Amino acid sequence: MEWKETWRDDYLKWICGFANTNGGILEIGKNNKGEVIGVESAEKLLEELPNKIKSGMGIIADVDICNEPKPYVKITVSPYPNPISYRGKYYIRSGSTNQELTGYALDEFLLRKYGRTWDSSPVPHVEMKDFYHDAFDIFRKKAIASRRLTQEDVAIDNAALLQTLKLTENAYLTKAALLVFYQDPEKFCLGSYVKIGYFENPADLLYQDEINGAIIGIADKILDVIYTKYLKGYIRYEGIQRIDAYPVSKEALREAMLNAIVHRDYSTGSPIQIKVFPDKIYIFNDCRLPEGITVEDLIAAHKSTPHNPLIANVFFRSGQIESWGRGLEKIKNYCHADGLPEPEIKILPTVYSICFPFPENYIKDGIKDGVKDGVKDGVNGGINADAGINAGVKDGVKDGVKDGIKDGIKDGVNIVQQIILDIIQKTPEITAKSLSKILKINIRNTERNLKILKDNGFIERVGSDKLGHWKIIKQI
Repeated sequence: MEWKETWRDDYLKWICGFANTNGGILEIGKNNKGEVIGVESAEKLLEELPNKIKSGMGIIADVDICNEPKPYVKITVSPYPNPISYRGKYYIRSGSTNQELTGYALDEFLLRKYGRTWDSSPVPHVEMKDFYHDAFDIFRKKAIASRRLTQEDVAIDNAALLQTLKLTENAYLTKAALLVFYQDPEKFCLGSYVKIGYFENPADLLYQDEINGAIIGIADKILDVIYTKYLKGYIRYEGIQRIDAYPVSKEALREAMLNAIVHRDYSTGSPIQIKVFPDKIYIFNDCRLPEGITVEDLIAAHKSTPHNPLIANVFFRSGQIESWGRGLEKIKNYCHADGLPEPEIKILPTVYSICFPFPENYIKDGIKDGVKDGVKDGVNGGINADAGINAGVKDGVKDGVKDGIKDGIKDGVNIVQQIILDIIQKTPEITAKSLSKILKINIRNTERNLKILKDNGFIERVGSDKLGHWKIIKQI
């Protein structure tokens, strides 16, 4: 519903948006609080508006005058099954806003109005001989293991398998076929890959990976990379059984990744993004809510309405997803079963994000290990001032000092000072300026730590600053 104090022809765009979405009501003569202030030209609008709506968009809307407490005009617009344009442009309602559709969004809107989906669009100039066999083998193996299909069902050639999965249209393959099974889907769909990055904080990216390839097996690749490179597992034992405890449930993360892969809006050209922080993991994904479905509906029990029905069918047949609309519910249940915090889910009209916060004990253990490993790497890595020390200090200072310097105090000497002592022992002629470069801290901070070591009787300087050397008086 929209309220306007006076009529302007520009509001025909709002009527177009109502017709292309779920219908709506536009009331002229109310303020933005919905209070009736009346409109003087009510009778005139009653005559003019039906003709303007019909001539501008070719649709019929109910235009009525309401007289209490003052005259105002009520325009009721029904949803239309076919696309409606105003002056050659298409508009839809998104939340409480009216948006003009362009580019990929317009293409998808027109497809859906005519009973088509983006993933069902045919793609010319692609033949079966262009495909590798790897993705088909993955599908067959998963489908048989899940018992969604039998050995006999999949004992057909690849072309027949695509037809059975309804991924062909006449002589053409669909976009779904290329995304699911083609070895380089980005050739036909930009952004059909996954970016993973490790962030020390929202501004500092330390390292990243890109996961490419046919999406039927991409979830397995993503999980392998995350759990071997981006997360640290803590070992505990129950009897003689070894258990690796991770801060995120692998089943929950897999479900979240599959949801993102299957339901994402591939028309935007943006990849799925996974951001790993020291205390949480985010998954960001372009998506579009099913028509008539609210965010609250998605989080609660609801029927399955896949954005990409052909892709969803393949993943269902392979046993990787269900088709009951229980994805978010399953994610929460997996986290509860592992005693982990419940994920934080945000779903906007075009963007979906889910955050898995790490448990507090994992963060504390990580800080403790950062200090421990930092000192160890800083000391043992100090073979020379440019190679081993630099590598050790880089990890030692970053993980040890920054995250847990308070836990790294020993005999009144902090981690930076411990590493300085080790560097001096290996290279007594080193200068404060060189130390500053190796430690990746400013010269004033370096000189302050050197002064503390001298004042506490650990070291002394013999000779000049440039030509002299350091002498260690006592060890820690």
